[in-house]
Amino acid sequence: MRNLTLLTDFYELTMMYGYFRQGKTEEQATFDLFFRPFDESNFCIVAGVEQAVDYLLNLHFTEEDVEYLRSTKAFDEDFLRYLGDFRFTGSVRAMPEGTVVFPYEPIMIVTAPICQAQLVEAALLNIINHQTLIATKARRVCHAASPASVLEFGLRRAQGPDAAIYGARAAVIGGCSSTSNVLCAQMFGLPPKGTHAHSWVMSFPTELDAFIAYADTYPDNCLLLVDTYDTLGSGVPNAIKTFDYLKAKGYKPLGIRLDSGDLAYLSKQARKMLDEAGHADCKIFASSDIDEYVLQSLKQQGAKIDIYGVGTKLITSNNTPSLGGVYKLANLCVNGVDTPKMKISDNPVKMTNPGVKTVYRLFGRDTDKAIADVICLKGEVIEEGKPLTITDPLERWKSMELTNFYVKELYVDVISQGKRTLAPRSVYELQADCARSLDGFWDEYKRLSNPHRYKVDLSDKLYELKQKLIREERKTVVK
Repeated sequence: MRNLTLLTDFYELTMMYGYFRQGKTEEQATFDLFFRPFDESNFCIVAGVEQAVDYLLNLHFTEEDVEYLRSTKAFDEDFLRYLGDFRFTGSVRAMPEGTVVFPYEPIMIVTAPICQAQLVEAALLNIINHQTLIATKARRVCHAASPASVLEFGLRRAQGPDAAIYGARAAVIGGCSSTSNVLCAQMFGLPPKGTHAHSWVMSFPTELDAFIAYADTYPDNCLLLVDTYDTLGSGVPNAIKTFDYLKAKGYKPLGIRLDSGDLAYLSKQARKMLDEAGHADCKIFASSDIDEYVLQSLKQQGAKIDIYGVGTKLITSNNTPSLGGVYKLANLCVNGVDTPKMKISDNPVKMTNPGVKTVYRLFGRDTDKAIADVICLKGEVIEEGKPLTITDPLERWKSMELTNFYVKELYVDVISQGKRTLAPRSVYELQADCARSLDGFWDEYKRLSNPHRYKVDLSDKLYELKQKLIREERKTVVK
């Protein structure tokens, strides 16, 4: 694990220095990491928690780090000595990776001495924002492609090595079957996938020569790229000749790959040609600038595609290239006394929810489908045997009474007093968790366009606390 301690905005360090000089280092702060609403999706898929935990547990300033900070002339020697012994000793609760999460619900809740909790803001946002964004995009792409499977093919278009590696990891959590990224596959125990490029075909005297050579090299795994010259005029016919050659030798060819042109038309024509030639079991793989909207259109046109390779628009989350995740102070504990904190703004989107919190998800007993989430103050309990009224946090006249439901708390402890408390899980285990979390929602909430609005309520106690702090702040402003 790389030491990412200096992966932070400079103002985190200047605030740490201020806390140090003001004698506030022992104050216990609780920060919430959550995202605000955005147009691409009404919910997200949590990803990146494992890397966030690794980052926190590896926090330390090396001698070189301290010397660099000394060179900035922004800090005194007492503070630099304090950094020499710096470690993360706090606790973190988080939603498990693969969990469906809605705006304003904390993905991570960090409680630690204020200098520690403050320093980690930028890096945690970098890690969680990126992977959660890509896992969410992958969920949408895989949802649109179903029942076809999706491979992540974005390495060459990702914005740097880390984006490629961890983006591919997140894409598999979100539903992709694997990745072309070999380093990612090695790091996370995934099977790397890929065949050959146009350059392979162009390096031989003829297309057929290239196909036969590839078949001889990979007789058990022969999938041929057929659009180098003329997809239907030469590519598919030459692939059929190659498949006949393989079958005569006792091997079973995999299929063909389309990488350009009208994928709906070409796939239907290629399917017909393969079937008529006795290769009905050969798969058709397609790539070429695909996203969930292209996939929807291809499905509507009756495209005959079994597997998709999705690259640029997935690994960059093309339509929404960033997630509006934020990290806000929610509680300050001084000498054992908790003081809830909140950001107040004229813009309701910018306001935060105060206090140390938890989130409950309510499911119908007769359907096992999610009905609503309730953000509560920590320690609040929702009793399953009693009726519960759900109210819109902003439009308070909108409410509904729930009776026949059961409750699931969404958080697990991932770090306690600076020690890991959650064992790492494989990426495919997290993918299965994601599928289970998604299965808990009706299709109306998961559709790509105009999804039904899911209900996320504040408990009465949290709502009243929020209003109380707003009233108190207004009095202070008036004075």
